[in-house]
Parts: sequence; C-alpha cells; structure tokens
Amino acid sequence: MGQTRDEQAAYVGRRRASVAAPESGIPTTPYVGKRRAATPTLERPALTLPAEPIRVPAARVEQPTPVPVTSGRRRADVDTATIERVLADLEPVDASTSFAGEDTVILPLAGYRLTATFGEYGLWSSYHTGLDFAADSGTSLVAVARGVVTSTGYDGAYGNKTVLTLEDGTEVWYAHQTSIYVSAGDVVAPGDVIGTVGSTGNVTGPHLHLEVRPGGGDPVDPRAALIANGVTP
Repeated sequence: MGQTRDEQAAYVGRRRASVAAPESGIPTTPYVGKRRAATPTLERPALTLPAEPIRVPAARVEQPTPVPVTSGRRRADVDTATIERVLADLEPVDASTSFAGEDTVILPLAGYRLTATFGEYGLWSSYHTGLDFAADSGTSLVAVARGVVTSTGYDGAYGNKTVLTLEDGTEVWYAHQTSIYVSAGDVVAPGDVIGTVGSTGNVTGPHLHLEVRPGGGDPVDPRAALIANGVTP
C-alpha cells in the first residue's frame, strides 16, 4: 500500500524518524532518535552592573598568640657593659678548676628523673645539646651557682628560657619554663628560685632542658660539668 504525504517517512542513516504533518499551520521540530534536531533560541536577559564597584572587606588574619611568660616579662638582653659591671662586682674565681670557684653549686631542681643526656641523637636536628630533667609542670627551678641573669624570654624551640651567666663567664641555660621569676640584670645566689618547669617550645612533656656553655660558646656536657663542681645529677 502506498504512503500518503501526511505519513511520509524520512530515513537518517539506518535510523527511522517519522515526520508528522503540520497541523493548523504550526511547524513541528523533527527528532533524530531521541535528540532534538533544532533548539529554539532563548533570549539572554540584559545584565545591569551597579554604577559604583562593590567593595569587599579584606579578610582578617588572626596573628598567633605568643606563649605567655609569668609577670608579663618579655625577652630582654642586658648590654655588655652592664654584664661586665655586675660580674666585676662578684669575687673572681679560678676557671681552670671550677666554673663557680669555691662557691656552692647545687642541682637546678628536685624530684626529677633524667630522660635525655648530652650528645644523644634522635629527636633533635643534630644532637642533644643539654641534659633533660623530667619533672611535674610548675616544679621550682633554682640557680645552680652565683651569677647574673643576662637574658630571659621566649626563644623558639627552647620555649621560655633564662640565661644565667656565672662568675667565669659560663652561661647556664634553663629552657622550656612555664614561668620566669627573674629579669635580666638580677644577681642570684645558689638556691634562688628563678622560674618553674614547663613544656614550652619543642617538647614531648614537661621538663628542664639545661645547657652549660663556657664563655657563652658551644655547649658542653652539663652532667660532667656539674660533677666537676661537686654535684651528681
């Protein structure tokens, strides 16, 4: 049977698509498979920009809060002239036999256990430069010998640190403190409380990191230095 013009069929490739006859003069859109062969054009609405540019407030960046030091003390260094004047007021000592001469030398704290010794490798960037005394946070720290406080404050990986300069120029560093009770320029005697044990800086727990630096130079073994001065940690 022949097909009428209203039922005429169109072929695309091997797929069949029926073309319906227009009704009432309204054109139809042919389909190929299930895809529309023609898409009506949509008019894009006009975009009106504001006359003045929109001001976006700058993001606020919070600055890190530094580790507090008791009594609000910030790091301070005494000028060389002041250090020399204070040390000159103290009696001279024989540095060849003891960094404290005939003065009393004591341990820096009580109720501790040693956890890391001088020269060890592992947790540190090079080697361990001091002697670690693990103790409860808040345990009192005392001056090991007579001297003058030459520096106090926060010092990176050392945390809150106090530097005590002894009569022969040897520096004793107390690191990771929670509290600092002295200021640069203070003269202290053996047993004077200078601060407390803490865990500031790079630590795995509360402890005192003690360093001994003859003449303010490279560190030496604190345990050997203390033993040479009559006390054994």
